Amino acid sequence: MMESVKRVEIIAHSVELGKILDGLDKAGVPGYSVIRDVAGKSTRDHVSRNSSMTALDNIYVLAFCSPAQVSAVAENIRPVLNKFGGSCFISDAVELLITRCVG
Repeated sequence: MMESVKRVEIIAHSVELGKILDGLDKAGVPGYSVIRDVAGKSTRDHVSRNSSMTALDNIYVLAFCSPAQVSAVAENIRPVLNKFGGSCFISDAVELLITRCVG
């Protein structure tokens, strides 16, 4: 079986991780993964890794939620990104539901 979900990807400074995860929790997102020390370049700004500025290391947050939760995610994440910078991408995805055998 498969189920339609939304994929939420957030790239931001690590100092904002708590606010971002709080926003996802408030939106009812059931879980997420965090990858630390992300570097790259976007069309909006340059994101680089500078080992002498560990407080500004970048993070990548990957989460999946139901389509009904997307508005709440945007409402909770947008203010953090507007104030402190970063990017959020929301796209369609399909979750492959797996049946686990117990016994």
